[in-house]
Amino acid sequence: MQKIIVLFMFTFFICSGYSQKVFKTSYKSDADKVIFVTQYKSEADMIVYETKYKSEAKPYSGIWFWTNYKSDADWKVYFTKYKSEADLKVYFTKYKSEAGMK
Repeated sequence: MQKIIVLFMFTFFICSGYSQKVFKTSYKSDADKVIFVTQYKSEADMIVYETKYKSEAKPYSGIWFWTNYKSDADWKVYFTKYKSEADLKVYFTKYKSEAGMK
């Protein structure tokens, strides 16, 4: 039974994980993740670098490529003003080398 639970948790982590092709939605109900943007790196769960190149967006990298189509996205995100509503707190960086999970 424990193996099944561990396998389920691992699968959930991978599938909902940290895919990097991202679509910004206007509706919280459409989102896979509700995001709060922090002002400080120390508060973030993930440091994100925005790229212009789809090929740079790799899982677990923290490098996000913004897609114009919901169907192309690995994640549909909604940005909230309230930290308490967020599934994930992110900090946007100017440096690709800082990107990733904390």
